[in-house]
Formats: sequence, structure tokens, C-alpha cells
Amino acid sequence: VQLQASGGGLVQAGGSLRLSCLASGRTSMYAWFRQAPGKEREFVAAINWSGAQKDHADSVKGRFTIFRDDEKNTVYLQMNSLKPEDTGVYYCAADGAVGGLRSRVRDYDYWGQGTQVTVSS
Repeated sequence: VQLQASGGGLVQAGGSLRLSCLASGRTSMYAWFRQAPGKEREFVAAINWSGAQKDHADSVKGRFTIFRDDEKNTVYLQMNSLKPEDTGVYYCAADGAVGGLRSRVRDYDYWGQGTQVTVSS
């Protein structure tokens, strides 16, 4: 599975962005992670193949929403009320494992190239 992330950019605090992740194939779960300079990659959100199961990190709950379009085979991350601490490179990921959503980097075998999100104060 190949993943292509897009949609990043520069936005002011309080603004919104929508990230897209186009997948070349279908797997059981998809996720977004982010990595700020000098920090480890961290979990943001995950969704299963049908869209029925979703999980969001506590730091983004109520502000970010993961969803997918089955016809377009694309996973999205709608980001609202952005804060400067949301700045980082955002990566989409996918894996074929079953048994529930995962939130660890090592649980995902497929990764996109990353897209930069910068939130100015």
C-alpha cells in the first residue's frame, strides 16, 4: 500500500486545515501521526476500514476529526481551532492488522511522506 499525504500549510492560530491521505490499496486501519522538531512521532488519530471505529489523541479531541471516503480511498484529518503546539510534520499510516485500532508507531507498516503543518501565534 502506498500513501500520499497532502493538505499541509501555514495557518494562524484558531484556523483550520484539512489533510488528505490517498491510499493505493485497502487495509484494515489508517492513522495520522505527527512529529514536531526535536520530538518523537506521536499518535493523532486512527480509523478502521469501514469508518465505524475512530480514536483521537486526548490533545486533539474536540478539535480534530478523522474520517474517510471509501469511493476515493482517501483518509482525511479535519483540523479546527489549531494551536501553535499542533505544528509539525503530519504522516498518514496504514496497516492490515485486525483486532482494534492501534496508536503506536510500530503498529503501522505503511507510511506516507509527510506534510508540514505550521501554526503561527
